[in-house]
This record gives sequence, structure tokens and C-alpha cells, in this order.
Amino acid sequence: MRVEIWTDINCPFCYIGKSRFEQALDAFPHKDAVEVVHRSFELDPTIKKGDTGPVIAKIAKKYGISESQAAANEQGLGRQAAELGLPYLTEGRDYGNSFDLHRLLHLAHEKGLQDAMIDALYRGNFADEGSVFADDEHVVQLAVEAGLDEAEVRAVLADPDAYADAVRTDEREAAELGATGVPFFVLDRKFGVSGAQPAEVFTQALTQAWDARSPLTVIDTSTSEAGDTCGPDGCAVPQA
Repeated sequence: MRVEIWTDINCPFCYIGKSRFEQALDAFPHKDAVEVVHRSFELDPTIKKGDTGPVIAKIAKKYGISESQAAANEQGLGRQAAELGLPYLTEGRDYGNSFDLHRLLHLAHEKGLQDAMIDALYRGNFADEGSVFADDEHVVQLAVEAGLDEAEVRAVLADPDAYADAVRTDEREAAELGATGVPFFVLDRKFGVSGAQPAEVFTQALTQAWDARSPLTVIDTSTSEAGDTCGPDGCAVPQA
């Protein structure tokens, strides 16, 4: 079974939702048969690379609230993160264009390191003092810590076309699936879960999706003479 998770590194609920989902997955009896793939979704693709600023001020402006209210919201997110054992800086974080980060996540997927890479980027954005949006050297360091080759990481960052189509494909598929926000979880392209739901909701979704898997229907070809096969014990030898 495959679970695809559309996320953005800017999104605190994606950070929290991943941890809640993993709580459910860790207890799922078929965990080893579940493939998890992280997909790209930019919360604000209009932000230009290098255009960064304080998160609290941006939230206040976006939602028409005071900066003190926005700061209180960050404190609330910090408490939710702490309940999951996640570090969370409630002050001093920034926002920015995440397109390059998504491109690196596709590189990491190719190398079998996507989960480690997204965890590193979440840590870099929500727990570290540095910026993943304004400091490419910080991003390179995080990628290397996740297991990626430094030269390959720098090559992707230097080439704006590298994995760009893969990011755009993810974003197009998100729209086709009806995702208007993240995190958005899709199980076997049959069931969707929106938001950083409690672990119990993810447990229910995993169970429902597992039970709904369609068994393979094999067409009866027992009367055919052209359908010979090979098995563990060898191949059937045609009779003269």
C-alpha cells in the first residue's frame, strides 16, 4: 500500500501531522508493507527566492490579526509540537520560497533518503536558528546530514531546472486530487485525509485503505497452450 503526503516545509501542521501519522503507522500491523512518498506543494509559489521575512509578521498580515495574536498562535503550535516530542522555535523563524527544497526532496527520493531529508528540512525550519530559505549553505549541511552527497546537492541547487518538472507534476496532481491545503494524505489513490489529524484518525484511514485493497483477479487460462510459465522449480518443458 502506498501513502502519498503532500506537504510544504513552510507548513507547521505538516511538521506536526507527519509525526502524528508516524505514530499511527508505527502501530499499524502491516507497517512493513506501506510505502510512504512525500509530494511537493508550495503554500505560496509567488514568493521569490531570497524574499524572506519574519513568520509572525507574515501571519498577522495574511489573516488580518495583530502580531500579538500571531505570536500566541505560534505558542500554541509550539505546545502541540512539544506534546509529540518535537522541537519548535516559537520566535525568530522566517518564511520563504520552498521550490528548491522540494527539488532536493526529489533528489533524496531517488536516493532512498526522502524521509531523512524531509525530517532534516523540518528541523532546519522549525528547530534550528538558521534559515532554510535564505541560507543555501545551511540547506547543504542539512542534506549532507540526511545522507545526500554534497556535490550532488550543490549541483541541483545550481541548476534551476533539476527536478523542477517533478515538483510541478506533484503540484498538478494535488490540484487534480482536490488538495487545497496541506498536509494532505492520499492512501492508495482511494482515500484522502486532510490536515494534521490525531493519530487515531490515521489509524482508521490506514485500516480502511488496507481492507479496501482489491485482490488480483487472474483470468483463467488453464485451457490455453500458449501461456506456459516458469516457477521456482523451473519451466515446463513442451511435449513433442
